[in-house]
Amino acid sequence: MGLKVWIDQDLCTGDGLCEEISPAVFTLLDDGLAYVKEGDKVFNDPGGSEGRAEIPDDELEGVIESAEECPGECIFIEPDE
Repeated sequence: MGLKVWIDQDLCTGDGLCEEISPAVFTLLDDGLAYVKEGDKVFNDPGGSEGRAEIPDDELEGVIESAEECPGECIFIEPDE
């Protein structure tokens, strides 16, 4: 079973730590908030818990670090159902 990640944009502070740590999974958009992505597909419509991206195995460590370091505590990692 894989893992998925999503960001609660209501809690996002937009400081971009997640994008610095794991740019393959996180991106900041023009609204100043972070979103998750899979390759070129950004999960911003809808965002939040509806926009869940697969975590590639080689990015798992960076995604976990991003969640731990996030000042807004807005990054959620969940099992893929």
